Amino acid sequence: MNKLSINKAKLNLKKLRGQIDNIDIMIDKERDCLEIIQQINAAIGMFKKSKEYILEDHLEACLADKLNFEKGVEKTKFIKGLVYSFKLIN
Repeated sequence: MNKLSINKAKLNLKKLRGQIDNIDIMIDKERDCLEIIQQINAAIGMFKKSKEYILEDHLEACLADKLNFEKGVEKTKFIKGLVYSFKLIN
């Protein structure tokens, strides 16, 4: 397990809790709709980034070892390429 990726994902999720609470307050205060939408888009971006961190951890811990890549540059390149591919798909 890659502690760094998981810690980054957890930190993002903690920030998201606060951001979602803030969006709720903005709606209650009838703030400008475009400001609310901007904050929602920012939250969606943080969710996506958290997903990338968790995917990276999965690839690091499981998939790359199953493909018998040597640890190092080749493995890192493989993982980054798959993460990039998932960004394009989503």
